[in-house]
Amino acid sequence: MLLLADWLREFVTIPVDDAKLADDVTMAGISIEGVTSENGHTVYDVDITPNRVDAMNHYGVARDCAAVYNADLKPAAIDLPKPENKTGFTVEIQAPDLCARFTGRIITGVTIKDSPKEIVERLKLLDQRPISNVADATNYAMWAYGHPTHAFDLDLLEGNNIIVRHAHDGEVIKTLDGVERKLSSEDLVIADAKKAVGIAGVMGGFDTMITSKTKNVLIEAAWFEPSAIRRTSRRLGMHTDASHRFERGADWGFAAAANDHVAKVILDSAGGTLGPLIDQIARKVERPTLSLRRPEVTRILGRNSEGREIESGEIERILRHLGFGVTAGRSTVTVAAPKAPTAGVGGTHAAVAEEPVDFTVQVPTWRLDVDREIDLIEEVARIYGFEKFPNTLPAFSGAVQELPDERKENRLRRDLLALGYDQAISLSFISHAEAKAFASMDVVEVANPLSEEASVMRTSLVPSMLDMLARNLNYGTTDVRLFEFGNAYEKQGDKAVQYRRAAMGATGNAVSGDVHQKARPYTFFDMKGDIESMLAGFQYSNLYFDASSSDHFHPGRSARIVIDGRRVGQFGQIHPKVAVERKLKQDVYVAELDLERLYQQTLRDISYQKLSNFPAVDRDWSFVFSDDVTFEKIRNAVDALRLSELRRFWPVEVFRGGSVPAGKYSVLLRTEFQSADRTLRDDEVAVWSQQIVAALGTLGGTQRA
Repeated sequence: MLLLADWLREFVTIPVDDAKLADDVTMAGISIEGVTSENGHTVYDVDITPNRVDAMNHYGVARDCAAVYNADLKPAAIDLPKPENKTGFTVEIQAPDLCARFTGRIITGVTIKDSPKEIVERLKLLDQRPISNVADATNYAMWAYGHPTHAFDLDLLEGNNIIVRHAHDGEVIKTLDGVERKLSSEDLVIADAKKAVGIAGVMGGFDTMITSKTKNVLIEAAWFEPSAIRRTSRRLGMHTDASHRFERGADWGFAAAANDHVAKVILDSAGGTLGPLIDQIARKVERPTLSLRRPEVTRILGRNSEGREIESGEIERILRHLGFGVTAGRSTVTVAAPKAPTAGVGGTHAAVAEEPVDFTVQVPTWRLDVDREIDLIEEVARIYGFEKFPNTLPAFSGAVQELPDERKENRLRRDLLALGYDQAISLSFISHAEAKAFASMDVVEVANPLSEEASVMRTSLVPSMLDMLARNLNYGTTDVRLFEFGNAYEKQGDKAVQYRRAAMGATGNAVSGDVHQKARPYTFFDMKGDIESMLAGFQYSNLYFDASSSDHFHPGRSARIVIDGRRVGQFGQIHPKVAVERKLKQDVYVAELDLERLYQQTLRDISYQKLSNFPAVDRDWSFVFSDDVTFEKIRNAVDALRLSELRRFWPVEVFRGGSVPAGKYSVLLRTEFQSADRTLRDDEVAVWSQQIVAALGTLGGTQRA
């Protein structure tokens, strides 16, 4: 967001120039990412964290400046003319769970025209579009003090009252942007006697907006439940300046003052006669009273570079300047103490202790991010200056304990890096649609999701891997190999269960082209070879691949990985339909491994065997098999013979067509026999060869001449 340096200076006296101000505010926790100058005005590009909604305006940042520079902050309250007209207008809150406070004020006899030059100039510097003096008044007040407001054309409201209620299922409202929105009963609306005239906390209605014909206006400033505004905003796909603030938590206590400030701007620029403030309170939104112990401040922050603790007076000064109510004085608070032996009996019991409290602190209504003593300590630290504390390591007693499977995971990581894959980390959240598409299990819902695209805990690492590969492709990186270790989640009853997973992803060329060779694209067999190399670090009796993979894989270019009868993963090319849906620009290959099953295998011990001094003997056979006979079946049939002198067995070439009938293929198989202590005899090799031919015959294979 953008802020203006000269607007900050209207609220507090700042003794430094604009460049130094930017540095000081950044060190205090409000990050100013850029400083520009436009028409003689300094404009700050500020990055406000979501929890600091109180600082998403000039007055909030000026409050921090007052604490940093030990200066007085200009009071937010203003004096308005004495109200003259009494219209009998009323406000009714029918949804107190979603609207805790609603203020309204009528101004009659306004003149709609352009806003004064100063307001227009400031709004333009903040990338805001000026509309008219009344419409701009709400926007101007929000950027000044942070509380969203709205102005209705009073003459277009039916009845003499406003009702804050749940929307009716299927109710339609045309919003200020000219779009008709279909609402549900979960949405909160501002309504007149007959219809909804605004979506609470998001956007006003088109039919009651301020126009050049407006003569009388109703100003609204309210407090809405953040979660309700967030749900409505996400469901309707509407993100406005108002919803951005309301869904993070507006200031319940500032609603009336916000109404006053809008009224002041309107009276100054549009004239008119002021009506009384209608302040309807459905419930109070109160902030806690916290205890702050000076020894705890020292324990957390330590001493400054001069070896001194932060003085009590400095702690009180900082908190008061930030708007906290501070009562200094010694009292006690009950805290949990370490377990101690119980007198007269064995065992322990939990004890309590009384600790002195130096400050009792009332949290203001605009600081929704402060709930605990540690939050107060953070406030003291950021204003006092983190740079004033020397760098120290936290105290630690005990020893580092290696996780049970850490050696196995390190082995996988080392092998994958050696194979040319880069480790990546992604978010653990995916959408309901992705959870359903990539894994069939009950999902774990996120209680406070950022969006529908991140509303459940991931059930598979594949969607995240596809997102990372797609992002690289979109940025022009076409040869990509990534891997990730992470958790997948499943709901079992009322509990969330997590599983350790690994994902691999690759796209582009396996071999880059240059003047010496042509590029070769990455294929299914490249990933299969990488997986075999990676699994070679584990001890197992049998490893095979079959075609039983999930639907999001290409049915002819994917496989399941089975070790000693346990399925440990699957891999292959992503299904073309999935690739089109995710706008993948080239073929993508992905693998997902169940690490908990894989880690049931022990790591392979490195062993060495002396090379034989005696010659090896090769034998070749050409067999015809049915297409449903895979090489895994052929190899397993030969391995079952347990020929001690058989060193290698592999396919040399595969042929289809010609004299080979449809549905069958011809394969040239080669064996290598060798003894470690003697030269093999022809009759021995002949016997073993006959056994191999017989075993292959049991698979329906016929030997070619």
